[in-house]
Amino acid sequence: MGEIARLEHTRNHLQPGDVILALDRWKQYVRGPRRRLWDECEWGNAHWYCCGNPLEGRALLDRVLLAMTPRTARELRAVLTTYDALWIDPYPCLSDRG
Repeated sequence: MGEIARLEHTRNHLQPGDVILALDRWKQYVRGPRRRLWDECEWGNAHWYCCGNPLEGRALLDRVLLAMTPRTARELRAVLTTYDALWIDPYPCLSDRG
């Protein structure tokens, strides 16, 4: 958390709380009941921080990973891997059936 806070204070494209907000948006999106695709046009605003676009939030998390130390990046990547797996395989219960 300390490194995330440092990045949010030293990078001009980040504000305090942006990383946790992006992570929360991504988690909500991949765990959503319909796993529906995000339609920016429907909401009328393409900026994720205004309307909560989870795909832009996920892209921000990728940029943050590149700026982190390897150890901290591994920790965040471990969390993201869990959520990314839900997005890639939206029906994990069905894939277990043979």
